Amino acid sequence: MRTGISVLFLGCALAACSNEAEKIAFDGHFFKTDLDGLDARHEFQVKASPVSASLLGAKEAARYAATVFCVNEYGSSAIEWVVGPDDPDETLPIANDTLTLQGACPQ
Repeated sequence: MRTGISVLFLGCALAACSNEAEKIAFDGHFFKTDLDGLDARHEFQVKASPVSASLLGAKEAARYAATVFCVNEYGSSAIEWVVGPDDPDETLPIANDTLTLQGACPQ
């Protein structure tokens, strides 16, 4: 019984560590990203916040989320950006401390 409880506790502890280890910092900060599909399945909109922590970090967090989406759904990291992380900073849509980018995974 003690061994079973010990193994269960160790498993829970490791699971908690793995969730923390999966977080990726961009420009030294952690960002919340949210990716939504648009009308066509391969088109998406990705949001990253808080931009106030680092615009560079928010752009890279959004790029990363979009890349993961395209790789998982289409097997390629290629992205055709409509509004992308390489656009001039002053043209990027930022509202309520959230950056919004839009693109598509080439089919």
